[in-house]
Amino acid sequence: MKTPGKTRKSRLKLIKNDPWLAPFTDAIEGRHREVLRKEAELTAQSGSLKNFANAYEYFGLHQTDEGWIFREYAPNATAIYLIGDFNDWKPLPKYKLKKIKGTYGDWELKLKPGQLKHGQYFKMLVEWPGGSGERIPAYAQRVVQAPDSPIFSAQVWAPEKSYKWEVKKFKPNADPLLIYECHIGMAQDKEGIGTYEEFRQNILPRVEKDGYNCIQIMAIQEHPYYGSFGYHVSSFYAASSKFGTPEDLKRLIDDAHSRGIAVIMDIVHSHAVKNEVEGLGRLDGDPYLYFYPGDRREHPAWDSLCFDYGKNYVLYFLLSNCRYWLEEYHFDGFRFDGVTSMLYLNHGLGQAFGGYEDYYNGGQDTNAITYLSLANLLIHSVNKHAITIAEEMSGMPGLALPVKWGGMGFDYRMAMGIPDYWIKTLKEKKDEDWHPTSIFWELTNRRADEKTISYVESHDQALVGDKTVVFRLMDSAMYWHMAKEDDDATIARGMALHKMIRLVTLASINGGYLNFMGNEWGHPEWIDFPREGNGWSYKYARRQWELVDSDYLKYFMLNDFDNAMIHLIGSRKGIENSPVVKLWEKDDDQVLAFMREDLVFVFNFSPTQSFQGYGVLAPAGEYECVLSTDDPAFGGYGNIDPRTHHLTQYDELYAPAGREWLKLYLPPRTAMVLRKL
Repeated sequence: MKTPGKTRKSRLKLIKNDPWLAPFTDAIEGRHREVLRKEAELTAQSGSLKNFANAYEYFGLHQTDEGWIFREYAPNATAIYLIGDFNDWKPLPKYKLKKIKGTYGDWELKLKPGQLKHGQYFKMLVEWPGGSGERIPAYAQRVVQAPDSPIFSAQVWAPEKSYKWEVKKFKPNADPLLIYECHIGMAQDKEGIGTYEEFRQNILPRVEKDGYNCIQIMAIQEHPYYGSFGYHVSSFYAASSKFGTPEDLKRLIDDAHSRGIAVIMDIVHSHAVKNEVEGLGRLDGDPYLYFYPGDRREHPAWDSLCFDYGKNYVLYFLLSNCRYWLEEYHFDGFRFDGVTSMLYLNHGLGQAFGGYEDYYNGGQDTNAITYLSLANLLIHSVNKHAITIAEEMSGMPGLALPVKWGGMGFDYRMAMGIPDYWIKTLKEKKDEDWHPTSIFWELTNRRADEKTISYVESHDQALVGDKTVVFRLMDSAMYWHMAKEDDDATIARGMALHKMIRLVTLASINGGYLNFMGNEWGHPEWIDFPREGNGWSYKYARRQWELVDSDYLKYFMLNDFDNAMIHLIGSRKGIENSPVVKLWEKDDDQVLAFMREDLVFVFNFSPTQSFQGYGVLAPAGEYECVLSTDDPAFGGYGNIDPRTHHLTQYDELYAPAGREWLKLYLPPRTAMVLRKL
């Protein structure tokens, strides 16, 4: 790694905050200048990014006082017809679009009132040099699949009454941000696809009771293949009709806001589905209209297409998409999927990222970096309270710093190394080899000036081919020994570590915390969407809520602990900004203790060793127990008495530093949270 040398000083705070970045000043400042240059170019006529990002107001199908107007951008087309059930799907002359004079590739069709009606289906028939094909418009806001058919069509969506919002303005509570990651379709008990309305009625109350203040919804943008988990998007402006109507989704978001719950969506701008009829693949016959030319067009690992962020029209399409979801549906922000893939010309595949040189070696996609920076500027100009999160694993500096500092403007970055660490630990280490020094380092090793979202596991660890934490801990014993009265050793170990892993991860956050639905109570088995290999079964594409709702299985104990843990941290406004002060770590004993504000978190990871009167150096005073993993209500054994108050014991050696000995009883595999009175 290069070391700070005699390099010129930069005005950018990103470099000022981290002198190790000084050797890369030219690269960082160059990227920053390109963002400002591109912003000036795009807004030269509109005056602002918000005004610029208006594509969805111009393109697509719109109802006006004079009737209907439909527009599409298709510079390679020679002719475009609107076809649908209103004209027997035939390319009739009166439904032929005209090329708008003075534009590069804008086409337009004006129709009188009554020529289109709410609920009718339509597509475009596009002709180009040497070919033609049916296409769904790029800006379609409603796309539906015919029953028992692979065929998708756009749908005229103009209900007599537009949705009336109950909560017109909403400010997320992100202090700290506690995210419940979810998927609408698999959120129900039934073997089938759940709906927005079912989620609103059945799952939102659970989230509110659990104490989470934000839901992150997957698979909102329309996607042809349900089993893609929503990551192979075809229609970027259409809320997936698999789950209901646009009004249903708006009602869900409105209800969440009324409960104080923010709603962010997984937005997929890192790639697009290859489908040509449903997607953007060859909308006007040109395979490069939206995508990079040559070998860069196709993603080598995802079987999808890569946007060309160097084209102003692509920026227009994607930036407008960000504004659309914020304004039309009142989403509170986005978790950007696949950011690592966007940042690097090689998509980050097979790259170790061992030093700062790896972020500034010329292998980065400056176009994508510029787009992401502009997207964050736009999003926060539309809604200053909006939340943006980057799913990024390379650790590129400045990702979650303001653009004016030289960063890319995200509010948070996913701490993707943490779930990897926990899975690696569970797979490769014996219980007696769990070292507190390693755990503490992994959970707190982050850039001091960037906020992260910490998590034990997301949906990724729950998919077929992997295992959730609880399944790695308990495996088949879950099927036979989860009864409340059963004292199976495997289950006891699993429940103890499940609680401890979550508590230590949440307690050490510096921004927010994420949990995937059902993982909080140890949902068994995996997620497997219907596919040919499983006979198109929905058996594992659901959540079995009856397990946690029972009063005779131990799942409810894990759920109650998670609720208590989330409510405790959620009630401490700003705790994520407080320093994580290490009080004690001893690998031989497997004991870890740290303090945040007036809370002391103590963990004994030893599988066998119980400690009586174990000494932890802490600020002098009196402490009470406010949470214990050993509470019988949470599946523990009640060896820790929560009624006991602990008075520190004076030691002249540590007295000058204000520290005294906090003597505690620490049973094996337990954790407790103490509050200084």
